[in-house]
Amino acid sequence: MHNTVASHPRSGPIATAWDIAAARLERAGVGNGSREARGLWAAVAGITPGEAWLRRGEPVPEATAAPFWRAVERRASGAPFAYAAGRLAFRTLDLSIDRRALIPRPETEGLVDLVLRWARETGTGGGVVADVCTGSGCIALSLAVEGTFDRVVAVDSSAGAAALARENVAAVRPRVPVDVREGDLLGPLMGERYRAIVANPPYLTLEEYAILDAAVRAFEPREALVSGADGLDATRALIAGARALLEPGGLLALEIDERRAAQVLALTSTGSWSRAVVRDDLFGRPRYALAIATEGNDA
Repeated sequence: MHNTVASHPRSGPIATAWDIAAARLERAGVGNGSREARGLWAAVAGITPGEAWLRRGEPVPEATAAPFWRAVERRASGAPFAYAAGRLAFRTLDLSIDRRALIPRPETEGLVDLVLRWARETGTGGGVVADVCTGSGCIALSLAVEGTFDRVVAVDSSAGAAALARENVAAVRPRVPVDVREGDLLGPLMGERYRAIVANPPYLTLEEYAILDAAVRAFEPREALVSGADGLDATRALIAGARALLEPGGLLALEIDERRAAQVLALTSTGSWSRAVVRDDLFGRPRYALAIATEGNDA
């Protein structure tokens, strides 16, 4: 077949390969094929799009050709760009990503920012922080690389996601240990106290999931998106159980669905939490719930 990886050219200048890839992508219905082709090349080659552009007149490197054409074919088959490329930029990190884990969204970078800001403003240094529903490990690794915590524990109920997170930990080699554990929500955290527990849990209903973009439903793991009849099963469990694992004054930071911000805030109105707020994301939508564990209460 004309669109198999084996039949694609592996010689000539890089720019020519981009042109051929762009035409292939556009035939498959992918918009802006030229930009997509350049982006896939940069991701596969492990360089920035700017660097790729500067090298466009160079011959196609043998080591990059086959992975590039495989990425083009994955994208042409409908895979989201990140899965096709197999790489994703998240804050300061370059991470591997595939169908074992949800593709991290820009909003999740904001959740990390809020946790780091809280640590700076409260003078919180050291201690252990946990990332629940870690997926690719993007939150855990960002906290390990950018924060001042002594150790990070990352948890996911999916064996595949946990394996991907471990692969990213091995590649990033953060300066502090990142311990990836497999298990449901807070279960793997028992027996230790944490300065902060952070999570981007599933928070959609089945009805909301059903109307997501077809590519999301076809490629991304449903268990990372759907959480019970009202979308709050995981969030409810995290709010109910986190206080017993947090140090007094510790932080619970959750990414939430904008449509349920008031419901999430109501869940924190117990004696376990001294302060709780919802913060907006960069698009002005209520996206993050932050709650402080009550001082002197070991409930």
